[in-house]
Amino acid sequence: MNVDIRKYIINNFKEDDNKNIRKAIEESIESHEDDPLVGLGVFFELLWNNTDELDKEKYIEIILNSIKTAH
Repeated sequence: MNVDIRKYIINNFKEDDNKNIRKAIEESIESHEDDPLVGLGVFFELLWNNTDELDKEKYIEIILNSIKTAH
């Protein structure tokens, strides 16, 4: 079966509110599993594609600083 993971994730969360999205993100991170990273990647892709250049630069700085301080 060929599943479009992006469409699946978007449709799965389409009716959710801020609280549910936040919960999904936090649970995905806390699980330390690789599978939820796919969903987080789709969230990040949506964020990135709907962000202006100034905010993209801010996100890149946050990511770079987080990588440098990661343990």
